[in-house]
Amino acid sequence: MRKHIAEQTVIFFSVAKWLILSSAVGVMIGALMSIFLKLLHGSEASRDMLPFDYYFLLPFALVLTIWIVKTFAPNARGHGTEKVIEAVHKRNGSIQVKVIPVKLIATLITIFAGGSVGKEGPGAQIGAGAASFVSDLLHFTKKDKKKLVICGISAGFASVFGTPIAGAIFGIEVLIIGVIMYDVLLPSFIAGFAAFTTAQFLGIEYTYYDIDFFRSLDLNLLLIGQVVVAAIFFGIVADSFITIVHKVEGLIRKIPYNAYLKAFGAGLIMVAFSYFVTDKYLGLGLDTISDALRAEAVLSDSIHWYDFIMKTIFTALSLGSGGSGGIITPIFFVGATSGVVVGHIIGDNVALFAALGFVSVLAGTTNSPIASIIMAVELFGTQISHYAAVSVVIAFLVTGHRSVFPSQRIDKFSKADNIEIGEGDDIEHSPISVNMEDIEKIKHIRSKLRYKSLKWQIKHMQDKNKKV
Repeated sequence: MRKHIAEQTVIFFSVAKWLILSSAVGVMIGALMSIFLKLLHGSEASRDMLPFDYYFLLPFALVLTIWIVKTFAPNARGHGTEKVIEAVHKRNGSIQVKVIPVKLIATLITIFAGGSVGKEGPGAQIGAGAASFVSDLLHFTKKDKKKLVICGISAGFASVFGTPIAGAIFGIEVLIIGVIMYDVLLPSFIAGFAAFTTAQFLGIEYTYYDIDFFRSLDLNLLLIGQVVVAAIFFGIVADSFITIVHKVEGLIRKIPYNAYLKAFGAGLIMVAFSYFVTDKYLGLGLDTISDALRAEAVLSDSIHWYDFIMKTIFTALSLGSGGSGGIITPIFFVGATSGVVVGHIIGDNVALFAALGFVSVLAGTTNSPIASIIMAVELFGTQISHYAAVSVVIAFLVTGHRSVFPSQRIDKFSKADNIEIGEGDDIEHSPISVNMEDIEKIKHIRSKLRYKSLKWQIKHMQDKNKKV
């Protein structure tokens, strides 16, 4: 009995401790993110004051961004969330406080000039940086510091998108694939909700999408089948997004010129395309996302079948050449527009498939299926939950053991039977082995299919010759 009372007492004080700490950190991050979001909105609105199209500044903005980051805070480069994951795994969450202003300024410059980046990466990095600063100020232990930094990720994500529960889960799910860190669950929820509430109190408005038109649809086998097909497509889209982003970044790094010249060249490519074709792939792309999620969404002048491909390329160029910003908002664009395409091909409920693409491509690229399902409910309503669960999990599995965040880790988790994952510092360096018997079976099936295809072709040619 004494042991039980002692245990309960320790738990009580632990809960009280993290209730106070995570609330305070959440309020602080909510205030910081409110400043960031208002500055971002103001900078986008001020584009009209320019005597020329704003995107002509993009090559110069990319060069300026690289200089600012290199000079003042090299750890602020990239898309934010990746650097936070790296800090949690390799430095116990230590993030220099100067990352906060540098990341904020660099991102504002990139997005103002039309860089195809998002706003959540800076949110995660600013939130985690603020939490790390508080931890150092109060001389926290390494364990407590790490937990508070994870709360910072959750709070930043929650206050950027207005999804406090999904933000809390994302912060603890995105670090290690296959593991939910239950010891950080309560602090993350509190920090996310405190940041979200603070941002709302300070005047930040969030966008939620009304797809209630599909409330009257019954759960039926045909629609479930269509969702399964769409989910496989979303998994392929997510996998392609990861490949293109990483390949373009690698190719740009290998070009034998200095970083400033490469950034200027990448900017010129995007400016030329935007001037002669369209500028819809620049910036956050929120208008296109909204168009894709309208009840009457169609492939038209506002949405094209190739939009998700072009957005992927523009994002890869923007981040690979040194632009500062997040990667999640472009993923939303890619997911929603690819959902419109697949919705036109296999179903009538285009907005439903756009919403499913929105969260499924997120799950596939970031390995965060639970956060993605919860986000679907928070953004689109409970009616979508069962379809989102099916689509998100399938897309997450189809993508394989890959991620848009190379610093993610895998902890004894495999997405399929007979695939073994070895130990590694991160997902890129974790050895993956497939059972040789399964490989031989796949080869045998392929050879059979080729034989049958060849046999059918010969028969078809013979029948054609007989007719002649």
